Amino acid sequence: MIVGILGGGQLGRMLALAGIPMGLRFRFLDPDPCAPCAQVAEQIVAEYDDPGALDRLADGATVVTYEFENVPAQVAQRLEAHARVHPPALALATLQDRLLEKQLFTECGIAVPDFVPVATREELGAAVTQLGIGDGLVIKSRRMGYDGKGQAVIRPGSTGILPVPDMAKMAVLLDAAWSDVSSHAENGGLIVERFVAFTRELSLVGIRARDGDTRFYPLVENHHSRGVLRSTIAPAPDLSPGLQDGAENHARAIMRHLNYVGVLAIEFFESADAAGKPVLLGNEMAPRVHNTGHWTIEGAATSQFENHLRAILGWPLGDTTPRRMCAMVNILGRLPRPEHILAIPGAHLHLYGKSERPARKLGHVTMVADAHDQLQGLIERAQRALPPDAA
Repeated sequence: MIVGILGGGQLGRMLALAGIPMGLRFRFLDPDPCAPCAQVAEQIVAEYDDPGALDRLADGATVVTYEFENVPAQVAQRLEAHARVHPPALALATLQDRLLEKQLFTECGIAVPDFVPVATREELGAAVTQLGIGDGLVIKSRRMGYDGKGQAVIRPGSTGILPVPDMAKMAVLLDAAWSDVSSHAENGGLIVERFVAFTRELSLVGIRARDGDTRFYPLVENHHSRGVLRSTIAPAPDLSPGLQDGAENHARAIMRHLNYVGVLAIEFFESADAAGKPVLLGNEMAPRVHNTGHWTIEGAATSQFENHLRAILGWPLGDTTPRRMCAMVNILGRLPRPEHILAIPGAHLHLYGKSERPARKLGHVTMVADAHDQLQGLIERAQRALPPDAA
């Protein structure tokens, strides 16, 4: 069987590494001749909308999927006319646009931070007035932003004395935010979102098969710095009763709505309601395997990568039970010396074959433990073994 994949980054590479032992072959389409996928499988070097390249990708392929949600949705729609494509083009078109994504959250009964779509600098100012500063605002491009790109944050301390901010200073901040964020956006489309004073970020990775069988990994706790994921702890410690079931119910609603097949990742903010009870707010989704699911390679009975392939091929899904507590630490910007990582008991080193660049995800480390304190010690040891990020 041949699996065609749009995008050839590390996620696609890890899909291939999971599928090769099961007898699968892979064919990638990616415009970068140095894409990580080329180390493990056939790569077609062409733009995503190249008709001839798309025909070559689909030729003889059992199924086509994607590892990169910024592939043009019309490309997936074109492929659907000639090949089986999972997840569906509708999911790609919806989840690559933050406005459509927020609207889908709301339609499926999932609470989200208050937000306002904007298309011009004037509308940006009106949205800020409508929402108020409160604890702060986040201005995001509707499309193409990731790892902190295409975002700007305005917090109370940056606008003078509140509740009456310095409006001249506010105008300067909004001018700068508009210039920066709209440069990442297509057609200048942005959303302004109320900043949430959340307790922590949690994420859920789920899989839905062709026959509707749906399974989930446990909620995990994520830690970011400068908008980039640094580490993940699985399962999330000290999880309040009901949050796992609530997150799974939210994901099921999204998957049913989109007639979804494959891995879906949802990021949540854990916050509190007026009575102080923990609640989940929808933040973002990804229609693909996800960085916060890398721990599953060593930490779960079946990895997210293998389960994605099982789902899109119509094969039975694998067990998602964690083997032990697990942590994942991203390697950013600069490569470590392998011996420094492998000296950590139980550490597994995954490098993606990418050249060094500030803030670039070059690999990750996973570690397993029997207790949270032990796991936290391993995370700290791994982070000390990594060279400082050049960012």
